[in-house]
Amino acid sequence: MRTIKPITTVENLTEEELLRLENDFLEKYCKPNNKESFFKNLLQMCKGHKTQMFWSIIFCVLQLSAMLFVPIATSNIINALVENSSSTANKILTNLAVALFLLIINYPLQIIYRKLLYNSTRSIEATLRAAIIAKLQRLTISFNKRMASGRIQSKIMRDVDAIRNLIVSLLINGTHIIVNLTTIIIVMLVKGCWQLLLFFFLCAPILMIVVQSLKKIIKAKNRDYRITMENTTSRVVDMVELIPVTKAHSLENLEVKKMSKLVGHTSKIGYEADMVSSKFSVIIWIVMQFFNLGSLVLITYMAFTGFIKIGDITLYQTYFEKFMGNVSTILNLIPTIIAGSESVSSVGEILKSHSIEDNENKKRVKDLKGEFEFKDVEFHYDDDDRKILNGLNIKIKAGETVAFVGESGSGKSTAMNMLTGFYFSTGGKLLVDGVDIKEIDLKSYRNNLAVVPQNSILFSGTIRDNITYGAPRVSEAYLQEIIDLACLRDVIENQPNGLDTMVGERGGNLSGGQKQRISIARALIRNPKVIIFDEATSALDTVSEKHIQTAIDNLSKDKTTFIVAHRLSTIKNADKIAVIKDGKCVEFGTYDELLELKGEFYRFRQMQI
Repeated sequence: MRTIKPITTVENLTEEELLRLENDFLEKYCKPNNKESFFKNLLQMCKGHKTQMFWSIIFCVLQLSAMLFVPIATSNIINALVENSSSTANKILTNLAVALFLLIINYPLQIIYRKLLYNSTRSIEATLRAAIIAKLQRLTISFNKRMASGRIQSKIMRDVDAIRNLIVSLLINGTHIIVNLTTIIIVMLVKGCWQLLLFFFLCAPILMIVVQSLKKIIKAKNRDYRITMENTTSRVVDMVELIPVTKAHSLENLEVKKMSKLVGHTSKIGYEADMVSSKFSVIIWIVMQFFNLGSLVLITYMAFTGFIKIGDITLYQTYFEKFMGNVSTILNLIPTIIAGSESVSSVGEILKSHSIEDNENKKRVKDLKGEFEFKDVEFHYDDDDRKILNGLNIKIKAGETVAFVGESGSGKSTAMNMLTGFYFSTGGKLLVDGVDIKEIDLKSYRNNLAVVPQNSILFSGTIRDNITYGAPRVSEAYLQEIIDLACLRDVIENQPNGLDTMVGERGGNLSGGQKQRISIARALIRNPKVIIFDEATSALDTVSEKHIQTAIDNLSKDKTTFIVAHRLSTIKNADKIAVIKDGKCVEFGTYDELLELKGEFYRFRQMQI
């Protein structure tokens, strides 16, 4: 039996391994216009683990044999005692021995069966998450922006967990239901008791109708509680975020009253849902007892009339309880299947998406010079015909520092996103060293690129980890040189553990200027040929801005540098300034040249004086 090694991370996988993971795992599942049934898609997710699952089912069937044989043994023993023949002792001992043996081996069989089951399903869970992560890394930025990060997190964690629970439920409950019902039917038919079996089948739909009618009421109450709980959770989040404002305006008592009323209402709705569920449980229990009583009366009558043996009362009554229990399990399994099918569809939104960056057979960038040219570039989003860029023409020489300025919505950030290959032009061309960026292998191109965004993105870890992200093998000497160039020396020296100080979640322990300088150091350590600063100083104070400006000047030497800026004072040292308006470059020149024109740039400058 082949052991499947779970894939729990894609961190150390090579690009080829990531591609193999996606292509192998999703070979059929991600076909365009896939119209396969939900169960076929679910089976495809189990690809590579079916052998383990098969053997887990076999061992499950074997361990169920003990539970199914014990009622038969009990019936045989009672019948032997009633008959009181010379072979009574042998019959009793034989049935006891077989039952004891089956009970003893039940434990190791269950351990083996559950080990196979949980190992395979956990492996499926990890492999599925890894496949989603691998796919997300290959999907376009536009896809990621269309799908909120919260939804993506929910798909990776909650939906995958729901799929695993569905597989476990189908394997455990499904096997139990099939084995139990099959055994009960065969035993009763072999014993010639089809009339009693018919009674079993008549009771089943009655139980189903009762359960389904009550479940509608429970579902409605649980929906009310879920909605109320979601609203309360949202309000609690707002309350926590507003605590500084609340305290600053002495509104603590008002907030306490509002929240107390809200949580009290939530508690009331929860109590109502609990009571409805409790009533449901009681009613179902009573209905089942009536069924059990009816079954007992019928079986006793059959024994009294000699149609069955006395000992068979225990057998058939036990089987009736198991039969109805399995019917109830089927009813409980339906919501799990529905929830699981929704999760399969939800995960499929990512796995089936074909919004992928296609770098196959494209030109790899080995030595980027850094020459760029926007030639009549136009751009509009897929769901909007309004042009963000409308005939943009700019030529940038290698090693130049070019600043982009303009009003919000003029197209500056869109132009930067095109430079990184996040978006392609819908008209015209963006040339990189004379080659259309659409014909370039973007992964090899971005190896020569560094981006410093407006909002610094730091992860939980040390300052060293954040600076060396993507370049962990740099020497200490080179790292110290980068720290100086990024004007980070004073920041490092003032930290309790220097470079090994934990920055906290999203850099919560650092100021905006400090985080931005770490981002610049991260960009610089890659030794890029091209650097993009997207409003890197817009939200900083004057002192922080000065540090960042010095770092930018250090970083942009001998590199093609693009700067998007609102503060015109930060781009005096730029070689060229491009003034963007309505998706076009309306002015292009040095700082002094544009001031002399007394056009758009001059107007911006006057507004900031």
